[in-house]
Amino acid sequence: MRRITIALITALSLPLAMATPAGAVGLDDAFAKLLVKQVKGPNVKKHLEALQAIATANGGTRAAGTPGYNASRDYVAGRLRKAGYKVTLQPINYVESWSENAPPTLALTAPGSKSYVPNEDFYSFQPSPAGDVTAQVQGVDLTLPPAPSPSSNSGCEESAFAGFVPGRIALIQRGTCAFAQKIRNAGRAGAAGIIVFNEGQPGRTDAFPLDIGEWRADVPMVFADFAVGNELASTPGATVRLKVDSKLVLGTNDNVIAESRFGDPRHVVMTGAHLDSVTAGPGINDDGSGTASILEVAEEMAHFPVKNKVRFAFWAAEEIGLLGSDQYVEALSEAERDRIRVYLNFDMVASPNYAYKLYDGDNSDNVGSPAGPPGSAEIERQLQAFYASRHLPTVGTDFDGRSDYGPFIAVGIPSGGIFTGAEGIKTAEEAALFGGTAGAAYDACYHQACDTMANINDTALDVDADAIADSIARYAFNLRSIPSRTAAGAAPQVAKTAT
Repeated sequence: MRRITIALITALSLPLAMATPAGAVGLDDAFAKLLVKQVKGPNVKKHLEALQAIATANGGTRAAGTPGYNASRDYVAGRLRKAGYKVTLQPINYVESWSENAPPTLALTAPGSKSYVPNEDFYSFQPSPAGDVTAQVQGVDLTLPPAPSPSSNSGCEESAFAGFVPGRIALIQRGTCAFAQKIRNAGRAGAAGIIVFNEGQPGRTDAFPLDIGEWRADVPMVFADFAVGNELASTPGATVRLKVDSKLVLGTNDNVIAESRFGDPRHVVMTGAHLDSVTAGPGINDDGSGTASILEVAEEMAHFPVKNKVRFAFWAAEEIGLLGSDQYVEALSEAERDRIRVYLNFDMVASPNYAYKLYDGDNSDNVGSPAGPPGSAEIERQLQAFYASRHLPTVGTDFDGRSDYGPFIAVGIPSGGIFTGAEGIKTAEEAALFGGTAGAAYDACYHQACDTMANINDTALDVDADAIADSIARYAFNLRSIPSRTAAGAAPQVAKTAT
């Protein structure tokens, strides 16, 4: 019956869409209405119940590297294959364990000689791979003397390494972007080793132990105090020996990627949610709610004759550093990135003390991170229009880099999505708009064992699943509001970890 209905709407809507002027009702509107009607809150909850059962059978968790994650992967992949999608399991790596066999070495070998004190002047960057290299140091876009406040952009952009000589040791200053971002860029530039040193302002001078959660460069790397970095930077032709004696064990999990059978592959509408939980609990709101919602949407629109290719992603290892989405984006060629016209992210969409928060694509809230790449504002407005059609308010939420949109924004892909709140506190103004309890967390069970089926707000889940269906269906047929990726340019990088 469903296929007959879809065929009938296609037959009736296509001539209308071709004959009416721009702005009139077309296929995007017709199919969005149909998909919203088909997507049901109780069906989304059935997927949540399946994820809860998986967690219960596997020690109460679905975290990366556990049998609970693998079972979650198999459940989602099986449902998608049954619906008719082409499903790909993309292996990604995460740090399973790291340990040091001996203290690290950092020593100036020319001109002159000087040894720095391990675990005082500098520390191994956890999880640095083992390595022993002697090479000339090359500073990367350093700000010396340091500015009065943290502002260094050293190593934050690939362009900063334009004159870097492969085989040298990159000397990078702490600053305004994530450590992992600096290290990734240095690795791509061919650095044989990496020294990151503290920026130099009061409170940002000493070295200290630091776990960045991901390795992202297969070379030895250390974190040094400002005095060490400043000395090496001011020594012409400085050559050092850098050694890390460690044991790094990598584990493997899989992203689940599904593509529609129909649609132009030159224009990809991509949506994602992370499939893993934290170790402490089953992750039913975070992010079973997003996973279950887009899985239900995928099943219901499997036979839609979409104009643009639709790609569904279920990310691995988000909770330990956005590793699944990060490695996915990193593996794409520039042409493949340009084909992704929009990325829609749904992470926590059924918080018990919810607010309808939309990622602030145009930075109209003027809070935190800047606007998203061109097209992000249009995504926000389209989502706003859906809630407005139901006389529901929305508020903005910052692109703070805490979820899987981060790697997409970093390469200029317009992004947007829905978030109902995590450990943050609901304001009195939000309680007046959405109900619930002011002064309490949006999700008191965030990253805890109590993030179970009892932690879901049915109203938020039902409304947000409909909003997800509406946005995906509309972009599946109409991308006119989204600028071409080749003309859009890249947005400012978004930090994902502490700087």
